[in-house]
Amino acid sequence: MTATPTTTATPTETVPARFSINQATVKQLGLPELATACTDLGVRRVGLWREPVHAYGLAETARLMRDAGLTVTTLCRGGFLTDIEARARGWAIDDNKAAIDEAATLGTDTLVLVSGGLPKGSRDLHGARERIAEALTELAPYAADRSVRLAIEPLHPMFASDRCVVSTLSQALDLAERFPADQVGVCVDTYHVWWDDTAPAHIARAGATGRLHAFQLADWITPLPQGVLNGRGQLGEGAIDMREWHAYMEAAGYAGPIEVELFNEELWAGDGRELLAETAKRFRISLSGGDL
Repeated sequence: MTATPTTTATPTETVPARFSINQATVKQLGLPELATACTDLGVRRVGLWREPVHAYGLAETARLMRDAGLTVTTLCRGGFLTDIEARARGWAIDDNKAAIDEAATLGTDTLVLVSGGLPKGSRDLHGARERIAEALTELAPYAADRSVRLAIEPLHPMFASDRCVVSTLSQALDLAERFPADQVGVCVDTYHVWWDDTAPAHIARAGATGRLHAFQLADWITPLPQGVLNGRGQLGEGAIDMREWHAYMEAAGYAGPIEVELFNEELWAGDGRELLAETAKRFRISLSGGDL
């Protein structure tokens, strides 16, 4: 069961400088409401999603973020690069180029990639991953020309068939390492990799080559809510030791923003400002090792 937010933050409470609220966490807030809530609560960083940006307007969103003094830490998402049919692959390349251009306009240096699942009727995981690499051959230099990095995000294996054939940090790095580190790296999301006891070694591997491009937090709660995609728990509610994963990233040299990205219908049904305040509070406590 997901706890209902109970804390209302004030500007006098310290929001950690590296805390970033991913827009998906508080999707009940429109972009203007999100900007106002962040300003009121002292949150200075946000991760954005393309769909609400498109709805509000790209130029208008970029202006809104600048006027509010907000730094856009990532844009979600590009990817879905596994199609076999030539026309679909061409559309995916064009859409990812558009996402790269949008990231540049918003002032973020990181576009998160969810790679895509198996094409209909296919069981060829290896072939699907190779098609991702083929697409990156064109997309990586395009992004570099616009000062945008691509961050491959491995998703939990339960999503391999329909959403993301890249399930581990090892697989993500095997793809990323074909390209310069300032072009392609990885996004580490605790919800997706916490179960993998090889992940800490691959975080160190990514850090040694400058490929830790993004870090996202969400907890794993059981039993999972109906609909696994929207089953992410608030920090401190589930099985993941956030302080431990933060330590892995710090030891690997990651010093960038840390986003909290929650997909949870129950949380979305509540007050968005209260949820933002509660999330900032839980972020601060979870990473310090305190009790929630």
